Amino acid sequence: MALRIIFMGTPDFSVPTLRSLVDAGHEIAAVYTQPPRPGGRRGLDLQKSPVHQAAELLGLTVHTPVNFKDPEERTFFKAINADVAVVVAYGLLLPVEVLEATRLGCYNGHASLLPRWRGAAPIQRAIMAGDEKTGMMVMQMEKGLDTGPIALTSEVKIEPEMTAGELHDRLMLIGARTMAEAMNRLEAGDLPLTPQPEEGVLYAAKIDKSETRIDFSRPAAKVHNHIRGLSPFPGAWFEAEINGRPERIKVLRSGLADGNGEPGTVLDDQLTVACANGAVRLTRLQKAGGKPLEATDFLRGTPLARGSRIG
Repeated sequence: MALRIIFMGTPDFSVPTLRSLVDAGHEIAAVYTQPPRPGGRRGLDLQKSPVHQAAELLGLTVHTPVNFKDPEERTFFKAINADVAVVVAYGLLLPVEVLEATRLGCYNGHASLLPRWRGAAPIQRAIMAGDEKTGMMVMQMEKGLDTGPIALTSEVKIEPEMTAGELHDRLMLIGARTMAEAMNRLEAGDLPLTPQPEEGVLYAAKIDKSETRIDFSRPAAKVHNHIRGLSPFPGAWFEAEINGRPERIKVLRSGLADGNGEPGTVLDDQLTVACANGAVRLTRLQKAGGKPLEATDFLRGTPLARGSRIG
């Protein structure tokens, strides 16, 4: 028999998993997602989350509680009488009553190789730290933050030039397949659980605006990892004087390059910038209010001459 599932997710990252569970023949008894938020050009229109929109297209029932503090919300959740809850980037804290409200518990799709990078921003933190691999893990949820036992793991190599956006998209699809396999095995009674190791715990704190500015006084490899780990959002940036006034410029792609000099110095006409140890070449950039441009096109309208200082 198919499982009766409550699906809980909010952003684009969650949508392929929802669709994969439907395609696998499971019954989606309800979809939980965060409430519509103000959006549009003026911020006046309420916009439904990507999961909300996908669920409606699939003809599924959608619930959007602000939280689960209200006892009635927890009672309603339990009354759905689901076999299991599947959680992928839902974005709300689930109380113990919700975690224990289904027959088989709650399973989370998490984008790291736990216990490394528990928490909110595992994709960005893995790249910023220079990790060479990551993955998607299906874990059974418990009260602690991403501390539950592991059911399935799918590893992914992090290529040297890969950005957070590219890794996000790869893990999004791999995560959908991994969760579908996990639920099929759970249905068959063949889903083993392995406790997480006690060693190697790292926390992936939410990205703060204060850490998005590029610090060229760091080694080139760390600067490169910082740039690609924050691309495309929120974007690493530097400030440069353009036409006599300072402008903030995002860097969406970079590469390691040969060169030495005072950190933050433009070394050539290809936007190679000196770091504390080596240099980085800035290859895709975006001015405030502008569109992303390759370095050659960017330099046509925004000259940054050899010897310029940025930072």
